Amino acid sequence: MRYVYVLQSQKDNSYYIWYTSNIWQRLQQHNDLKNSWYTKAKQPRNLIYYEAFTDKSKALLREKRLKTWSKARQELFKRIMSF
Repeated sequence: MRYVYVLQSQKDNSYYIWYTSNIWQRLQQHNDLKNSWYTKAKQPRNLIYYEAFTDKSKALLREKRLKTWSKARQELFKRIMSF
């Protein structure tokens, strides 16, 4: 299983979109500061959304769309904010 996930910084409310095969381990790594300089500066982060995929290529495509296609991103964030 692959996951595309969205984290939100409690520090500045910025978003981080990525994909992983183990979402809970990856979230732990983000919040334990075992990651890039970008996410270290925006700790702590909360998982606000994720999607599961059985195919890695589909997960990577969805991640790319969310990062680059403003319409896909806007639709996702409308859905997230409606909860």
